[in-house]
Amino acid sequence: MKIKLGVFLRKIVFSFGIIYGINIMLKNVGIYIPINFFTLGFTTFLGAPGLLTLFAISYLIA
Repeated sequence: MKIKLGVFLRKIVFSFGIIYGINIMLKNVGIYIPINFFTLGFTTFLGAPGLLTLFAISYLIA
């Protein structure tokens, strides 16, 4: 049980770092993905395809 919780927390922290880093890199372009529970959960469970989907949605809305 502890191992699964540790893996889950590690994925959340990694997702936060990835979203934060990409937001810093793309702030000059004007693309910003808010870091909240929805985006962290979406990226945690779906990984890179989820992150690309968030960027596509952000680009289409803006």
